[in-house]
Amino acid sequence: MARLGTLLLGAALGALLSFALLAAAVGSDYWYLLEVAAAGNRTGLPGPLSSHSGLWHICEGQDSCIPLMDPFASESLDVSTSVRHLLSLHRAVMVVLPLSLVLIVIGWMCGLLGSLAQSVPLLLFTGCYFLLGGALTLAGVSIYVRYSDLAFSETARQYGARHMQDVRVSFGWSVALAWGSCASEVLSGTLLLAAARALSLSPPLCGHLSPGQAGR
Repeated sequence: MARLGTLLLGAALGALLSFALLAAAVGSDYWYLLEVAAAGNRTGLPGPLSSHSGLWHICEGQDSCIPLMDPFASESLDVSTSVRHLLSLHRAVMVVLPLSLVLIVIGWMCGLLGSLAQSVPLLLFTGCYFLLGGALTLAGVSIYVRYSDLAFSETARQYGARHMQDVRVSFGWSVALAWGSCASEVLSGTLLLAAARALSLSPPLCGHLSPGQAGR
């Protein structure tokens, strides 16, 4: 039973860590970093040379952050097919990652009920639930990576590849937090499945004694 308790505790802590990491990632603005070489702004792009952005804002300089274009309010805009595709990817990211946060909370509650009730079916369900939740988080991060690559390609197409030679782009620590959340969620699911197996293999409380023998 000590092993079962350790597995359940590890799963609970992993789920809490997953939620904390993903919440920090979703709320931060260091998903995508853009820097221009110090030789000067030869990109032809307006504004400061460097910026960083998240799911909701783009920040230029120290404290100058502005909201990104709302992809849901942009459905009726007359834009090119490539830009429309970018907006659809952005919409997917803004739905999938916050949804993952809600699903982690629901999964944590199911895991708590399964632990208290010592229910093998509920623990199995919650373990699979967390594995699918981790896959959903992974899908959200992957869509964001794809969206960022296409957005940079579209910008290079508009301004010309020659003007983008000094631009360096990278993914920031917010993406690392999201990857960590995905890993913690998968770990929680694996621990819950192991706990369900350990519980199913544990002997009954009264062993194999018959009721008459137990009374004696």
